[in-house]
Amino acid sequence: MRFEDLGDSGFSSFFESLFGGGGGAGFGGFGGRAAGRASGKGPDREARLLVSLEEAATGGERMLSFSDPNTGEDIRLKVRIPPAVAPGRKIRIAGKGLQGPGGPGDLYVQIDVRPHPRFKLEGLDLNTSLKISPWEAALGTTARIETLEGAVTVKVPGGSSSGQRIRLKGKGFPAASGDPGDLYVELKIVLPKKLSDKERALFEELAEVSTFAAR
Repeated sequence: MRFEDLGDSGFSSFFESLFGGGGGAGFGGFGGRAAGRASGKGPDREARLLVSLEEAATGGERMLSFSDPNTGEDIRLKVRIPPAVAPGRKIRIAGKGLQGPGGPGDLYVQIDVRPHPRFKLEGLDLNTSLKISPWEAALGTTARIETLEGAVTVKVPGGSSSGQRIRLKGKGFPAASGDPGDLYVELKIVLPKKLSDKERALFEELAEVSTFAAR
């Protein structure tokens, strides 16, 4: 079995030149295209495979199951996911399309990435958030934060404000070639819902002595 990783533009131009656009089926479902009529090859098939952000970054193997529309046979294929595969990238599996007089067509598997609970992917950059207390924002602190490569320590400078972003260079999504993206950490100042008597007294004292004007 031969795998070939096609870029988005390569896949699109390939099909537009032959067939003039079209769409794909969901995971486990397939669309067919009349490919290679001159050679007598059968139509190509398409499928989508949903993977985690971590799988898309590091690569791996997944099983794809479907039923052959001609024979009804249940088919299971092992799909190799290359490292640093971008969402929407197509992987070609030669000879796994529909049968034709000149042999079978190919199977094209589109890699889709499911939403992540911590990270939002934008290009090669990742966005996440970090909750800090008001005194940590005022005085500065260090905190541990997760990346795709594991936990790292991030330094929060004193005088930080909510919505401020800290850039961690090279800690974003890996690139198939070249430098990886960056990780952007958005600070979110969180206030305690209930103050103790001592905490309230300290905040009241701060309000009395502070010359800072927020508005």
